[in-house]
Amino acid sequence: MKLLLAFSRKGKTDPGREPVIARVVKETGVLINVEKANIDSMAGEVLIDVPDKDADQVRRRLEELGVFVRVMENAVARDEEECVDCGACISVCPQEVFSFDEEWRLRVSSERCVLCGKCIQACPHGALSQQG
Repeated sequence: MKLLLAFSRKGKTDPGREPVIARVVKETGVLINVEKANIDSMAGEVLIDVPDKDADQVRRRLEELGVFVRVMENAVARDEEECVDCGACISVCPQEVFSFDEEWRLRVSSERCVLCGKCIQACPHGALSQQG
């Protein structure tokens, strides 16, 4: 399951001041895959992938440490009425989220998405959007 983490680095006790992901891995024994991170001197946003069976435990612990956590069940959404199955998203996606099925209809594997947004920019019909 993908979790989007957000934190601030404004005060001495804010979660951005300590390695919270490493701490949660150490405390829970759950291996966490960091898929995307955008961190500067004031704030951070990190997309992690956690085994589904451990997601609630990891989410709770991160929230206890002061991290805002959002579950990303459908990171990328496709408007089926607007999509014309052109495949423009396939060529720009670095994670192979998009593919064609045997009938040349677009398939979306949103669990692979890392929220880069390239597909949304490439879609000529505006049929793709990010959750949230």
